Amino acid sequence: MKMKNFASGFVCALLAALVFAEGPAPARAEVCDRIVAVVNNDVITLIELNKRIRSLTGVDPAELKSQNEKKYMETRRRVLDSLINEKITLAKITELGINVTPGEVDASIERIKRNNGLTDEDLRAALKKEGITYEAYREKIKTQLQKIQLLNFAVKSKIIVREEEIKKYYETHLKDFTTEERVHLAIILLKPGPSGEKNAAEILERIQKGEDFTALAKEFSVGPGAKDGGDMGFFRISQLDPEMRKITRQMSPGEVKGPIHRGSALQIVKLMERRKKRVKPLAEARDAIFDILYQEEVNREYSSWIKGLRDKAYTKVIF
Repeated sequence: MKMKNFASGFVCALLAALVFAEGPAPARAEVCDRIVAVVNNDVITLIELNKRIRSLTGVDPAELKSQNEKKYMETRRRVLDSLINEKITLAKITELGINVTPGEVDASIERIKRNNGLTDEDLRAALKKEGITYEAYREKIKTQLQKIQLLNFAVKSKIIVREEEIKKYYETHLKDFTTEERVHLAIILLKPGPSGEKNAAEILERIQKGEDFTALAKEFSVGPGAKDGGDMGFFRISQLDPEMRKITRQMSPGEVKGPIHRGSALQIVKLMERRKKRVKPLAEARDAIFDILYQEEVNREYSSWIKGLRDKAYTKVIF
């Protein structure tokens, strides 16, 4: 599965579960604070509601209202409805004494990373792109684990994911399990002009004599990664411009090409490693698919369960 797509998809699926991560919100012009809903013996405040709207939309509620009042009211009702469900759920979790330990959260995150070929850095980068802190993500995982435990108490029939469902998901989402060709490049960047050409010739001659590319990059390169011996890491082929894509496809691992004239610079490129396009077989993708389908079923069961519980709860919206 593509790590970015999966990481992004998983983060979005859990976004509504965030309860504890946000910090205190400043007072707004509407009212400093007031009760907007009563849920059994608990309440939801305006500050709490606005904080969640801001977290989910990335826009201040007052600004959202000024932009489109109809959309604002729809968002406000939807978010308040979600908060009411969360209050009911958390009350039930407390009543049943459900507890998720930090170790269980760690194990769940490790499983996510393992099933999707993610390093810790990959996961943190995906979260950063979504605007979510690692601490907030851990809270989301904790809430989701609590929800699963709650359903184990509440739902009599065990959630089952059948093999044919896993196979069908794999076949219809095959592109998600396809890893694009990637290349690991090291680059020595030189300034253009006679001195650059002279340095390039010297570097290539010394490489031919067996000198280390890394040491030469540290000595000559003026580009990013010079301190790391010119190591630029892995690139997907689609990330490279057409010229560099053509050059790297003609190279073998360990081969050096240059000097390459690139706009206002000269480059000497070394192909460190090539990882070919690969489709992950079903056997390797099974655990990740199981998690996706299991979570979908958990969400369906939860929606049905919370509806029944909400019908029995006392709720009053003071909009």
